[in-house]
Formats: sequence, structure tokens, C-alpha cells
Amino acid sequence: MLIGYMRVSTGDQSLDLQRDALEEAGCERVFEDVASGAVISRPGLSRALDHARSGDTIVVWKLDRIGRSLAHVVQLVSELRDRGIGFRVITGDIDTTSSTGRLVFGIFATLAEFERDLIRERTRAGLAAARARGRRGGRPRSMTKAKLKTAMAMMADPENSARDVAEQLGVSLSTLYSYVDGKGQPKEGARQLLASATARRMGAQVMAEGAAE
Repeated sequence: MLIGYMRVSTGDQSLDLQRDALEEAGCERVFEDVASGAVISRPGLSRALDHARSGDTIVVWKLDRIGRSLAHVVQLVSELRDRGIGFRVITGDIDTTSSTGRLVFGIFATLAEFERDLIRERTRAGLAAARARGRRGGRPRSMTKAKLKTAMAMMADPENSARDVAEQLGVSLSTLYSYVDGKGQPKEGARQLLASATARRMGAQVMAEGAAE
């Protein structure tokens, strides 16, 4: 059985193009999601994967419809292969049920590993730069507004581990998680920090205006 999966980022976007392509490809069942590519939880994808059985093939219109990153796609397809399930991309001419498709995906796996190595290298370079500026351990520094914004951006990237983010920012892992969650969304501590920073800035502005008068 060919099982189709399609996704758009917002409800304003149409699924018609993907649906037509999947139906033309012969998909008997089609599952869908309306979610950003970075979102981890996708009910439609989960249902498609649960529905698939050995001998079936998951079909998508484009590669970016199913994965958050190249590494995520490689991991997902590897899990499908272990279950005896194929994977096909209509516009990319990728089909892991063929020898050529398996070769192409092997190249993807190599590129994903290269991408992970680059991320680890950048993380190590950032830590080395921090140590060179005198941050050599001891009590972790507290969270600041600038660090918080960086933490939110880095944690939103699923390729970054929380431990590496904490080390690069010079805060403890518990401190990091007290301000942001695993997706980089601010927690109560973050909102309080941003609010206090805004209040201090406004207070300084008021005092400066008063002195000027």
C-alpha cells in the first residue's frame, strides 16, 4: 500500500497541490498536518507511521514536508527501513525500494553526519572562545537578557543539545531549563527577566529625562 503524507505550515496554505500529486501517485490513504516544519509533534505523521506495515511505502510530495532537518529525515527513513517500509519523494525522484533510491539516501545519510560534525565543531569552537575570555568554570553565570534571547534561538534548533547550549552560554543546565523549554519557548522566569529588563530601561529613560529638565 502507498500511504501519502502532506503538510503545510499554516491554515492559510492549500494542501490541494500535494493531495493531487499523492493521489496521482496512487496513494490509497493520505494523512495531513498543519504545522511548522520545526514542530516535533505532528499527529498526522504519527498516524501515517502507525498505519504503515511491512511492504508499504510512505510517499511525500517534497522531502521538506516530512522532516525537521536532514538528520531527522535520515533517522525517520532508517526506522522505516528497519520495519520493512519504503519511502518515496515524488518531486525528488527518491524511492528507497529501488537500488538507485537507496544509493541516493546513503548520500543523504553521509551529509547528515557531516552536518552533525559541523554543529559539534562550532559548539566546541564557541566553548573554546568562552574559555579564552576567562570563563573557565566555577559557579555558572546567571541568565541575562542577551543570553536568554540566544538560548531561545539555539534551543529552537533541534540539532542543538540543551547541555551544549548551557555550556556555551555559561549557565547550568537547570538554569537554562528554568527559563526556556526544550523548544526554546520562554517560561515564567524568562518572562520575568524580560519584564524587569524593560522596566529598568524605562526607569533609566525617565531619570535621564528628569535630569535633562
